[in-house]
Amino acid sequence: MESPELYIEALVFASEQSIRVEEIMYCLQASFERDFSIDEVTESLANIKDKYTNENLAIELVYLNNGYQFLTKKNYHPVISLLQLQRSKKKLSQAALETLAIIAYKQPVTKTDVEQIRGVNCDYSIQKLLEKELIAINGKSEALGKPILYGTSPLFMDYFGINTIEELPHIKELTDNSTSIGEQQE
Repeated sequence: MESPELYIEALVFASEQSIRVEEIMYCLQASFERDFSIDEVTESLANIKDKYTNENLAIELVYLNNGYQFLTKKNYHPVISLLQLQRSKKKLSQAALETLAIIAYKQPVTKTDVEQIRGVNCDYSIQKLLEKELIAINGKSEALGKPILYGTSPLFMDYFGINTIEELPHIKELTDNSTSIGEQQE
């Protein structure tokens, strides 16, 4: 085997989520019974990334959530949005979106904490978010009864195109001051 690039490209393509360099190295080493250096793998990834900068290709290699993934280039997003609208049956409900937002911003958080913020039972929403793998169980709280702690999953990071939770918009960025009454003082 001369260059691992085609194998790495196949691994990234076959991965449903972003794939880390360590995972790529493990797969290559197990398959070819030889050591692969991080430099060798990252150089191959850089070559693959360069290969997909071609204007005639609709996808690109993107570093996301501490790994690599093939994604559609931004100029094709409008047509992809139409496909996603067509498949909107799988869309999250308003309740699930609210629950997901609370978990994302307050994690690690218990179901009781989420319910106190929302003011309603969240069993169904949390179950759906777990099924869709947008949240994950992050252990148990030290509180009475040791309730389960929830947090966002790697799929959440992939879905929203972020590497860390710190990249989520701050609440101040999301508020619209145009509907406020009176003058604001600084």
